[in-house]
Amino acid sequence: MCGIAGFFSFENRFNQDDLVKMTNRIAHRGPDAEGFFNDGICGLGHRRLSIIDLQERSNQPMHSANDRFVIAYNGEVYNYREIGASLKENNDEHKIMFKTSSDTEVILEAFSTFGIDCIQQLNGMFAIAIYDKLKKELYLIRDRLGIKPLLYYWDGKNLAFASEMKSILQLDGINKEINHNSIADFLHLGFIPAPNSIFKNIKKLVPGSYLKINSEGIATTRYWNVKQKLTNDIITDKEEALVKLSDLLMSSVQYQLKSDVPFGVFLSGGIDSSLVSAQAVQLSGVKVNTFSIGFEENSHNESEYAKAVANYLGTNHHEFIVSYKDAINLFDNIFETYDEPNADSSFIPTMLVSKLAKQYVTVTLSGEGGDELFFGYGSYQWARRLSNPLFNILRKPLQFSFDKMGSRYQRIAKLLDVEASENLRSHIFSQEQYFFTNREINKLAKQPFTKMGFLAEFENQDTDWILTEQQGKGMPSVKERKLTSMEQQALFDIQYYLPYDLLAKVDGSSMQYSLETRVPYLDHRVVEFAINLSPDLKYQNGISKYILKNILFKYVPEKLFDRPKQGFAIPLNNWLKGELNYLLQDYLDQKTIEEVGIINFEEVKKLQKQFYEGKDYLYSRIWLLVVLHKWFKDNRIYLS
Repeated sequence: MCGIAGFFSFENRFNQDDLVKMTNRIAHRGPDAEGFFNDGICGLGHRRLSIIDLQERSNQPMHSANDRFVIAYNGEVYNYREIGASLKENNDEHKIMFKTSSDTEVILEAFSTFGIDCIQQLNGMFAIAIYDKLKKELYLIRDRLGIKPLLYYWDGKNLAFASEMKSILQLDGINKEINHNSIADFLHLGFIPAPNSIFKNIKKLVPGSYLKINSEGIATTRYWNVKQKLTNDIITDKEEALVKLSDLLMSSVQYQLKSDVPFGVFLSGGIDSSLVSAQAVQLSGVKVNTFSIGFEENSHNESEYAKAVANYLGTNHHEFIVSYKDAINLFDNIFETYDEPNADSSFIPTMLVSKLAKQYVTVTLSGEGGDELFFGYGSYQWARRLSNPLFNILRKPLQFSFDKMGSRYQRIAKLLDVEASENLRSHIFSQEQYFFTNREINKLAKQPFTKMGFLAEFENQDTDWILTEQQGKGMPSVKERKLTSMEQQALFDIQYYLPYDLLAKVDGSSMQYSLETRVPYLDHRVVEFAINLSPDLKYQNGISKYILKNILFKYVPEKLFDRPKQGFAIPLNNWLKGELNYLLQDYLDQKTIEEVGIINFEEVKKLQKQFYEGKDYLYSRIWLLVVLHKWFKDNRIYLS
């Protein structure tokens, strides 16, 4: 686990000093070693957090045995030993003699042997830069699910890239023109999806893709896409599914326990993290460290549930109780970690639990992905309701009635207020998060947005995702599979919410403290299996994560989970009306709103008035606008 940075230019646009500045800016990602390569065309910088093969011989950038290729790489490839053994056995051209026991060298020699196609063999999380010194071309590669970040700057002739945007911004002359439509994405979703960023000329490499640049220019290729892994044959047999899924998860956890440094597990006390913890305990040869966060407010404190699971499993458990003072300290420096606006307030507990864990371990396992793969969110039930013809008939009358009721029902009214012209998947997500609808955004904005950046890509897809297979000669016809509304909503989350919010948050929060976090549910084998499970095995008789719970309860008593689902959230509503109210005064005052020049102040004034008068569900919108204006103010960027 590390930080990478670099450049590619035939015009001498960048130099060694630039490379050093870029790499030093992300030193927190790798405090153990630094390294550089620069041939005048391509520069590669690396900051190392030593996890596998701690010796100096595994430092990067690393050169291939034939000295043609050089790599700078961030992440972990868990099946590197199998790939390495295969390279030794099947390489007829030359005998491979590995000089290290690292996954870096295996990736590099696999690329040297098979070229870019070798990435199909990799099981892991990774952001890789590999330079071909002979052909003078650079490859940038991002893992299938977007677990590790990779951004790049492209001005039409020169390219710079890094694990974090702040590294790229160290370069002189970077075009910092704002991507106006990315602001619309943020107001609707709370984050900015790839390929866009807050800046027009800085892009995020899409998960499951690679970029190649040489004298002919730049090109990106998608090598893995979750929709293309959907099949027409789904697994419906419960016992078969239980055995296969349990084995896959166990294999993934076993892979991800590989480490030459101490490890632990983030344990919230929920289904996902408890199963990862239980399997880690069974597989580990040492006592497992677990870490959890609680809150002083009882309504948001789940630490007692985590402690109960930890006690049952016999882990070495650590917890930290969060107060609003902890939140203030982190929020003041939010953009030191997150380089562009992101409204996920759970970054606060995520950073605090990462800081806690780093005192004891260097690697942690986390439960991200369980909700998206096994229907854990309430949005999936709303997707099912809104697909019901009867419910749609009643939708408008219900919306009118709910809008006249209390705060909770007014929020439901927002969910029901969707027009045929709007994207249903993004609408459901947005309103489950309490953010702005498409129509509200243009009413809010001083200048209308042409189109949300992510919708341009999303609307080019078949949003029903009906799968068909060509009937071959002499072959029987194959039944079409039309995805259910719950499956469609979950795929939206896998494509957008997971990589650009949740995984970005986990990477940023943990790497800020030089902590590597691994995500066993996002082993691509588990993902490809889960998306082809019958929906009835994920949601059954009102029970979400049905099959996952069946596996978990073989390890831990069911009674420990007899409670409603609660997300990893802070008591933000209460804090914004109390201890954090100063944020509204600092960032949503008329002077700041008008200086930044994005939002109509009168609309913000109305929103605050409604919030103070009891429309509590508006707290997420207030937070969204606070984060947005703090980013512009901190960066001294004004559009007015």
